[in-house]
Order: sequence, then structure tokens, then C-alpha cells
Amino acid sequence: MTMDSEAIFEVIRFVDLAGVLANAILGGVAARSARLDIVGFVVLAIMSGLGGGIIRDTLLQQGPPAALTDSAYLITAVLGGVIAYFVTFNGRWSRRVLVLLDALAVGCWSAVGAQKALDAGLGWMPAILLGITTAVGGGMVRDVMLLKVPTIFGGNTLYATSAVLASTEMVIMSKLGFVALGTAVAILSGAVLSLLARRYGWVLPTGYALRIPKPIFLINPRAWRERRRSAKRRSDLE
Repeated sequence: MTMDSEAIFEVIRFVDLAGVLANAILGGVAARSARLDIVGFVVLAIMSGLGGGIIRDTLLQQGPPAALTDSAYLITAVLGGVIAYFVTFNGRWSRRVLVLLDALAVGCWSAVGAQKALDAGLGWMPAILLGITTAVGGGMVRDVMLLKVPTIFGGNTLYATSAVLASTEMVIMSKLGFVALGTAVAILSGAVLSLLARRYGWVLPTGYALRIPKPIFLINPRAWRERRRSAKRRSDLE
């Protein structure tokens, strides 16, 4: 491993752990809203901070999940839950810091998940899927444990869309041989799109009901029969 590769790895690791801490704290904030005890805080923090990576590594079936083999990840997640238990995070700037770290983590987790899938020999589509799963899986597990519809399914600003963008960029850049550059682009673009979506309230459209006009014989059978009689009379006269 070269010096540049080591530096990139350390940057990714730092952003990764910062994202784990931020999402663990967000899990703790959700636990506070649900009025859970300290056990609930810690469990939701672990699921929120590490759930996506654990799902990804379990699907790849290449040994134990990285979150369980590297103690720093589990310690960071538990620490986030404990912090959220004692600190309310109602301040304006504390919320902004969490949002920033969460936005950076979207791109980072998407890039790491997509690259791990490519390293495992999977194609571009599974790689994008696992990149998205890594980024949003923890939040989905947290919401399901709270008996809520996952926020990424609607009613929230763009999050999964940012993961789709970052994962796709990572796959393209990796296929072109620019892994380091792809990681940087994925982290920045995922974070920027997430922050812009929060700032301007960008959301995806909900379900649309396409209105298909019904044939006239279903709407007004009498008018349809009269129309047929008139057409028959005209044809007879001709």
C-alpha cells in the first residue's frame, strides 16, 4: 500500500467513523422521542450507525461483518447512544453538525459499499444496490424497530437518491480505474445533494393516479346504443 493509498484509507476511515457516530446519535435522538431507556438508546444507536454495513457484509458472505471485527466501529456506535442519552441536541449548531456528518456519511458509505461489492466480483447493478443498502440500511432498521415506515420511502428530503448518485459515480469511476478519485467525488456529491435537498426541501413525487377515460358504452350505455343506431341509419341511407 502506497503513502497516498494509506492517506486516502485514513480519510475514508475518519469519515466512516464520523458517520457512524452521527447516525448513532440520531438513533439515540429517535430513542428519546420514543421515550426508551438506556438499553433502547444503545440498541437503536448500534442499528442506526452500523446496520447498513452489517447487512452489506452479511449479503457478501465474505466473513464476519467489518463492524464486528473492528472494535472501533462498535465502540463508536455505543458512544453515540450514550451521548444521545445525556445530551438532548436541541441546539441549532449541534443539529447542523449532525446533519453535516450524516450527509458526508451518505457518500462515504455508498462508495465503500459499492467498491466492496465490486471487489467481491459482483456486477455494476448489485454494486450500486449494495452501496445504497450500506447508506440507508441503518436508518431503515431503526425506523422498523420503532414500528415506523422508513423515512427513505417518502415524506423526507432526498437521502436514498443521494446514495444512488454516489454509488453510481463510484461504480463508474472504479470501472475506469480511478478508485481514489471516485471515492472523493462520491463523498462530496452525496453530501452536497443531501444538504441542498434539506436546504430547499427537495422531495420525490408520491404516487400518481393515471386517469384513463372510460369507453362511452361503460359510462352511458343508452347514448352508446343511440349512437350505433344513428350510424346504422346513415349507412342504410347511403
